[in-house]
Amino acid sequence: MAEILGLGVTHSPPLARPDSGMAGILDRVRSSRRVPESFRQPDAWPEPMQCEWAANANFAAAAEHRARQVEGFRRVRKALDDFAPDFVLIFGDDQYENFREDGVPPFCVFALDEVESRPFAMGFLSSGNVWNADAETRVRTRGHAAAARYLAAKLLEAGFDTSYAYRMRHELGMPHAFINTLLFLDYDRTGLDYPVVPFHVNCYGSSVLSKRGAFGHLEQDGPVAPDPPSPSPARCFAIGAATASALAQSPWRVAMIASSSWSHAFLVEKHHYLWPDVEADRARYEELRDGQLARWRGLTTAELEASGQQELLNWVCLAGAMDHLGQRAAWSDFVETWIFNASKCFAVFPPR
Repeated sequence: MAEILGLGVTHSPPLARPDSGMAGILDRVRSSRRVPESFRQPDAWPEPMQCEWAANANFAAAAEHRARQVEGFRRVRKALDDFAPDFVLIFGDDQYENFREDGVPPFCVFALDEVESRPFAMGFLSSGNVWNADAETRVRTRGHAAAARYLAAKLLEAGFDTSYAYRMRHELGMPHAFINTLLFLDYDRTGLDYPVVPFHVNCYGSSVLSKRGAFGHLEQDGPVAPDPPSPSPARCFAIGAATASALAQSPWRVAMIASSSWSHAFLVEKHHYLWPDVEADRARYEELRDGQLARWRGLTTAELEASGQQELLNWVCLAGAMDHLGQRAAWSDFVETWIFNASKCFAVFPPR
């Protein structure tokens, strides 16, 4: 049986920004008309949020938040290099990048030979980054088309109506969930040349188009019509298990990565889109830490959406895989925050 390494990381764009820009999402959301006037000032926020905000007066909280994440990526990168996989599979979401009004699949496996990305050309990273990369910077990533075709076929044979694609439609190459994951795994710029199989999960479901990638709901007047839902947590758990089963029978050593932050503040309506659902994130982390990943199969789409945990579905896919293989997290870290949009989690699930 082929060995599979499980890894969990974030692809949070603010990590690529200087410390002075790490709270930029909160600054942006505070100006939205959907945020009550009474909640735009810190004295109306929860006490832990006020404390973190005060601690960031000179960006000290941002520096600490960055240090924890960078250490997490270095731990995961070491596990990745020690394992030396034949390819890396990344469960990642798409935010109005590859998939727009002309088609949104629940899942899509990308069978690529190579893809060129320009992650700093526009959007969040175009106004400065920690590596001083310019807008013309190209990042070339090798794919593993044979493994992707094999996996798509196995999932279809197992009854999962999985889409597949041979090229990216996004004008910048790989969507940020995938390219940021690779950039952060190579935060120290030593090089990263493992072939990659991007595995798209439609995490955003009912808001994938209406939010136009992130903040559309905060910039529109009036009610926002929902899109059809994401695949359920149970379905994501099941496809993760089927993916592990297929790859365990393959000739390849595989590193399987879930990439996302957890509760996103700008999605949490009950918190006026200002702070994440830290309590829900703590509960999910305790389940991960204690080897109770099977509980995630029983989560509901409504629960995840209420907590702004839509992107957790990437981790639910990994959870299904690790539960199927009987692998538990040997190391993990939960990086909690109230002002930097989303708490982050890192984990390493060694092969048995």
